Amino acid sequence: MATEAATTPDLRPIPQPPDFHPTVLIPSQNDKLRFWHLMVAGSIAGSVEHMAMFPVDTIKTHMQTIRSCPIKPVGITQAFRSIIKTEGPSALYRGIWAMGLGAGPAHAVYFSFYEVSKKYLSGGNPNNSLAHAVSGVFATVASDAVFTPMDMVKQRLQIGNGMYGGVWDCVKRVMREEGFGAFYASYRTTVLMNAPFTAVHFATYEAVKRGLREISPEYVGGGGEEEEEGLLVYATAGAAGGGLAAVLTTPLDGVCGCDRFKSSSIGEVFRTIIKKDGYRGLARGWLPRMLFHAPAAAICWSTYETVKSFFHDVNGAAA
Repeated sequence: MATEAATTPDLRPIPQPPDFHPTVLIPSQNDKLRFWHLMVAGSIAGSVEHMAMFPVDTIKTHMQTIRSCPIKPVGITQAFRSIIKTEGPSALYRGIWAMGLGAGPAHAVYFSFYEVSKKYLSGGNPNNSLAHAVSGVFATVASDAVFTPMDMVKQRLQIGNGMYGGVWDCVKRVMREEGFGAFYASYRTTVLMNAPFTAVHFATYEAVKRGLREISPEYVGGGGEEEEEGLLVYATAGAAGGGLAAVLTTPLDGVCGCDRFKSSSIGEVFRTIIKKDGYRGLARGWLPRMLFHAPAAAICWSTYETVKSFFHDVNGAAA
């Protein structure tokens, strides 16, 4: 018996190592989503964000246009009173349809380009903040090419004191009087201002969201309290990313914002502000800028992630 037992081979199966695929080490919700899902989610998120924040954006635009270059401080209350006194409450929403027409397609490009770039640059590594930042820059360059023309129309309607009969009247008159190039006159300064903002914004958002996932890994959703917790995580991470990016890029907003409405070059405005007010002048307006971008980013990211989760659930149910 002892001999028989000793010679009996061990027939237990030997576990085999799984195939190693470094590009899919981290499972992602996006793996089950198609490109058009990302575009639709981005389009909805951008439209919801910009429509919700439009009155605040109108005040911000007036603050940029009624101040002199080099920048002379203009308060929120002063800009608001100026709008109400000269144009009435309806002026807060003038140009909202131009914003709606531009924000949807632009954010469809914005988020889809970001997701695709992130997938290839990060190699599936969720800790690759550099890949998130660079992907954000790529997304900005692409989306601003779509958004800049309608943003110009929106600004003309916001500050035009009723000189245009609406979106299409503004488009036709600009095309006839100034040519097609007028729609992209601010593209250079827009990208220069938005690229650093988006790099910080996206890298921060991904890092904060990842940190909150580690604290509460059940955040993904699935109904009830877990779904609410997921929405809170998205909004918190979005607010953190948008708020930090707004503070760090305030100098560019001042310099480029001035250049977008005046004829001075960016370099000239930059030097004049430093000469007149010192380096502190470059940081002027950081608080209202942060208070605008933090809730805007919270709305945008929470909407985007919620729509993505919806598509993910639909795909899972259909599988």
